[in-house]
Amino acid sequence: MSGDVRTRIYALMVLMKAADDRLSKGISTGEFMCVYWPSRGQEAVAAAMGVSLRPDDQLVTTYRGLHDLIGKGVPLEEIYGEMMGRTVGAGRGKGGTMHIANPGKGVMLCTGIVGAGPPVAVGLAMAARRKGLDRVTVVSFGDGATNTGSFHEAANMAALWDLPMVFVCQNNLYAEMTPTADTMKLERVADRAAGYGMPGVRVDGNDPLAVKSALDDALRRARTGDGPTFIECVTFRFRGHYFGDRMPYIPKDQLAAAMEADPVPRFRRHLVDAGVCSEDELNRIDNEALATVESALETVMSADSPSVEELERDVYASPIKFPV
Repeated sequence: MSGDVRTRIYALMVLMKAADDRLSKGISTGEFMCVYWPSRGQEAVAAAMGVSLRPDDQLVTTYRGLHDLIGKGVPLEEIYGEMMGRTVGAGRGKGGTMHIANPGKGVMLCTGIVGAGPPVAVGLAMAARRKGLDRVTVVSFGDGATNTGSFHEAANMAALWDLPMVFVCQNNLYAEMTPTADTMKLERVADRAAGYGMPGVRVDGNDPLAVKSALDDALRRARTGDGPTFIECVTFRFRGHYFGDRMPYIPKDQLAAAMEADPVPRFRRHLVDAGVCSEDELNRIDNEALATVESALETVMSADSPSVEELERDVYASPIKFPV
């Protein structure tokens, strides 16, 4: 893998971390208010997707999708704007954190319901097949989503019809607040793929190069008509299910060990040891990420909140006027 690609992966990971950290700081200090579900610690998965997917490939992600959105190229102003209810948001501030989309960047949906993404991704992949496109649909979800009926139905349909899809499970070991071991007998979530006749691959989700390698293989299979692949990326979530969650359900030693293996400084060390980047070059990337976040936040905080008239915009049906 070229040095440029690895450097791009690091730049994305640093931006994802900076964006999450800034939200945490702003809410904690009372600088602003918003609701979000942290993805800190899972940057390697999203950064690998960011460099592996083509611009025309489509992505369906979840409410814990800050990092996925950044990886696919959604401007941070649109993400923060939607989270904080401002008109510069992707949905002009009307969708909120759970409902951010940018079809122009290939982000078709953020789902607020666990397991709701895979069936939608099946429909998108089916559309690509019918149109004769070599576009691939990637659907990102957590380990808990694989316990839902919607996931199993989608996996079965995607495999049966050899749809151009990739299922990416970001297994952070907790389904909201419940350990994976308490929700399924399997030790490897990827083993579920065998039940549908599709390949199931398990990788270190803290190693972006391992994730990218698995993604590249899966995307190649999908584009050549060989059907979907299930990739389980084993990672960890450094913050709670939602911001403000005190995480009493996570053993302190487990969290400490996970943070010790933080994928961002780990990949930074790789770039230095491999001679890809110098410390000065990486410091510059770090500072650019911080500046990008602050600039986006300044734009968002100076933007207007949606007006009452916005309620009747972007709807499919004409609003019915009821007498008051």
